[in-house]
Amino acid sequence: MGKYDALVELLLEVVKEGGDIKQEDYSIPVGISNRHIHLSRNDVNALFGEGYPLTKIKDLSQPGQYACKETLTICGPKGAIENVRILGPERQESQVEILKTDCFKLGLKAPVKLSGELQGTPGITLVGPKGSILLGQGVIIAQRHIHMSLENAQRFGVRDGELVTIQISGLRGGTYANVAVRANTTSQLECHIDTDEANAMELAPTSKITIVK
Repeated sequence: MGKYDALVELLLEVVKEGGDIKQEDYSIPVGISNRHIHLSRNDVNALFGEGYPLTKIKDLSQPGQYACKETLTICGPKGAIENVRILGPERQESQVEILKTDCFKLGLKAPVKLSGELQGTPGITLVGPKGSILLGQGVIIAQRHIHMSLENAQRFGVRDGELVTIQISGLRGGTYANVAVRANTTSQLECHIDTDEANAMELAPTSKITIVK
């Protein structure tokens, strides 16, 4: 009996015994993100008072990141948005991530950037319970991206910093290009898309997302 025949017989035995021939799952969980704020310690002090500790209310999917109880009002040249959630932990430099639709209300032209890429971005006024500050820069629209471990990057055949295209399931699903891969030793597998983009394709936490090869 040849190797091919032996493999066929093995597969038939699996089926006879009620077993399933499983294929590796290459779908990616999705996280839908709304507007939010990251603050430096100096800006926390200015907005909430010296030494004020931000209050964690919920862990987020990425290790070490969490939603805080505290919110701020953000003010642009044409308007303001209240109750914008702060996310922890504190950062070296404050950053405000908004939606494209927020730009019209605020009167800002925020660029699409990855988190932390703040050079050349507009500023904004933040209003807290103990004061207000004017950020000189830091307002972005977050580029869609996929967090993953280095092991998952190898499994998907991608590398950190690579731009890929994703396929979204569903009646209004489709593809999004220019999705940045963010692979490191601490990330949990998850694709992050903001509320505007999620609504356009009726994306839900149960939607199936795959990388198009």
